[in-house]
Amino acid sequence: MTPELTERYSPLHQAHVDAGASFTDFAGWQMPVRYSSDLAEHHAVRTAAGLFDLSHMAEIRVSGADAAAYLDYALAGKLSAIALFQAKYSLILNAAGGIVDDVVVYRTGESEFLVIANAGNHFPALEALTKRAARFDVTVTDESDDTALIAVQGPNSLTILQATIGLTATDDLGALRYYRAMTGAFTDVPVLIARTGYTGEDGFELYVPINQALALWNALTTAGADHGLVPAGLASRDTLRLEAGMPLYGHELSEATYPAQAGLGRVVNLAKETDFIGRAASEEGPQAGSAVLVGLVSAGKRAGRASYDVYRTADAHTPEGMITSGALSPTLGHPVMMAYVSPSIARLGTEVFVDVRGTRIPATVTALPFYSRKP
Repeated sequence: MTPELTERYSPLHQAHVDAGASFTDFAGWQMPVRYSSDLAEHHAVRTAAGLFDLSHMAEIRVSGADAAAYLDYALAGKLSAIALFQAKYSLILNAAGGIVDDVVVYRTGESEFLVIANAGNHFPALEALTKRAARFDVTVTDESDDTALIAVQGPNSLTILQATIGLTATDDLGALRYYRAMTGAFTDVPVLIARTGYTGEDGFELYVPINQALALWNALTTAGADHGLVPAGLASRDTLRLEAGMPLYGHELSEATYPAQAGLGRVVNLAKETDFIGRAASEEGPQAGSAVLVGLVSAGKRAGRASYDVYRTADAHTPEGMITSGALSPTLGHPVMMAYVSPSIARLGTEVFVDVRGTRIPATVTALPFYSRKP
């Protein structure tokens, strides 16, 4: 049963207030939406670095002799195959093949994993993982209330971490590959340092006990002062992930969405030998003609937003798609959108029309992502 949501605050809340942040409610949390301007924070991440508080995310530890086999059953991917301190993007499916949540899983020991779930799906994900553990020798522990998550994203992120006083890593941070992690410490307190992210840029995420979160935030801020680091809110995070073509639960993903519709069919490992929740439905797949996720670009400055209709022609009466996310891209300078559309208009290069407040705006189906960082 999902607990009743009450207003919650990050352990870094006062630091955000002191920095002049504006706040928004996100899954019951008061989180910074911006500090200065959405554009300034977005550009800082693309050109230098942004500092994000992600302490509203859920951290769920899975440990025990059957941990690997259990996750192979509980999730759509083959988590038993990942190496120590490797990360993997995966999905929690329901029995009908829909997406309960998309998660990132770190292998932190031979028989121990850390599952990172979305803030809005904290309790549905926890409930699903707990129920699925019944016949396995595993322990599922919710560590969310004890863990703060701070991300440094942008081309200067490595330099900033290396300059942060008190932060040490067990190995060379520069050699850490994408979607890998390593242990470290901040003032002798253990920290998990991961090279992942949700912005399309190089970056790191640091999992730290909540009683050290403020000190680490301040140390990172000091280290980044000469490297263009700025605090960044959820508004810029959303435009960054949209440019990078990364789905957001509640927009591109839901329990009514099959992974194949969202371009995530590769995440569902039908080759693994064992059963998993949602396998039969995934093998059957969505019905013929089901909507598929595409990228759309258009000229001008008017972007289609979530729930705006997509039409085959400028004068068509019946919509054949709907925008799930859209914005005027700060990096590219033109509107970018993701939408679920009929397969008949999903081919790359197809011209469609987006109804933007009563005006049909021409748009072109394009490949995702819209933006990729240079190596």
